[in-house]
Amino acid sequence: MHIERIWPDTSLRNYHYLIVCRETGEALAVDPCDAALVLKTARTHGWNIRYIFNTHHHHDHVGGNEAVRAATGAKVLAHAGAASLIQGVDRGLADGDIIRVGRSVELESLDTPGHTFSHVCLLAHAEQPALFSGDTLFNAGAGNCHQGGDAGALYESFANRLSRLPDHTLVHAGHDYLLNNLGFTLSREPDNQVAGELHGALADTAALDMPVMSLAQEKRYNTFFRLQNPVIIAGLREKFPQLPEQPTPREVFIHLRQLRNQW
Repeated sequence: MHIERIWPDTSLRNYHYLIVCRETGEALAVDPCDAALVLKTARTHGWNIRYIFNTHHHHDHVGGNEAVRAATGAKVLAHAGAASLIQGVDRGLADGDIIRVGRSVELESLDTPGHTFSHVCLLAHAEQPALFSGDTLFNAGAGNCHQGGDAGALYESFANRLSRLPDHTLVHAGHDYLLNNLGFTLSREPDNQVAGELHGALADTAALDMPVMSLAQEKRYNTFFRLQNPVIIAGLREKFPQLPEQPTPREVFIHLRQLRNQW
């Protein structure tokens, strides 16, 4: 399996991806909003886009579907619950559905509501597992819930699905917000040395050169995975005095998401 990360340089800092079978050159395009760039990338390498996968229905993730389909005949795959929101879905995905690309790529759909209620991530089953997390999990952050989402549902996706994946799973997010998210982590946990060192090291790094982090690394510097940290809890209780001395992880997550909305 080969993963090609594509940077269309949009104001929303989107990433697109091509997941390619090395044996056959068949590919799946993830959230290909900039159709021209995705098609050019595939042509340059001689890859054949057979599938379009949308993590969710927002325009910056589906805007290139029709152009890619017209050029390649690719089938559109998305959450079954988003089929009415995304034009021309050929296959509605449920949790656990398997997608095979070429001879060597096996991908599993993970139902991960929160950013929207019909959001799906892809997990690549390989010696080096890879998660295509859309707008659910960002490097060092969590998706917002402004447009039809719910922070409680997002917590459940983090706690019951993503945190249980193998720690060596690499996280391929839908946007590059890494530096800003690290800044938020440090605002909640100023003594997080790992996050501080990473923030400094990446200060002048271009989006395409940003590292691809593992889930184990996320658990060290992503505040949304560090819900029982006493420093984070103490800081939250200063902002939200109504929080109990020992809040549940769910309460911590929801209040962190609330702070992040205004940060």
